[in-house]
Amino acid sequence: MKDIFKTRRAVRKYTDQRVPEDIIDQIIEAGLWAPSGMGRQSQIILAVSDREIRDTLSRLNAEVMNGTGDPFYGAPQVLVVLADKNVRTYLYDGSVVMENLALKAEELGVASCWIHRAKEVFETEEGKAILKKAGIEGDYEGIGNLIIGYADGPVPEPKERNEGRVFKL
Repeated sequence: MKDIFKTRRAVRKYTDQRVPEDIIDQIIEAGLWAPSGMGRQSQIILAVSDREIRDTLSRLNAEVMNGTGDPFYGAPQVLVVLADKNVRTYLYDGSVVMENLALKAEELGVASCWIHRAKEVFETEEGKAILKKAGIEGDYEGIGNLIIGYADGPVPEPKERNEGRVFKL
């Protein structure tokens, strides 16, 4: 059994092959089981497999950086995590969902990479319209985009872990 904590890497080049729906569902299930402050479960996941919406999210993400490239690195699908801003721990809760998603993807042989700027994307009118189209209502903030797919080429090698990061009393 592989150690997903040590083998998971951010992949930045993807094939066009789509992740099957049953695999996506397993990844999402892992995200839904992430812990949350006081068990509030304020985090939600928007699964985007529609190419046009995926491309719109990519474009909006690039515009945040004043760019025109594809910040989703060609990944065919994206799992967007959002969380209710009215919950004090929303940012932490959403971040744990992101990690659970990435680790489950690794376990299932799916490449992934956490892409920031979901906050800014879903503050735009186009971003809000996408949420509305999905039936998402409320005061949600984008926590992150987990792009998913299959790596096009070798997965990056792990970096050595920095020393001096653990302190004991």
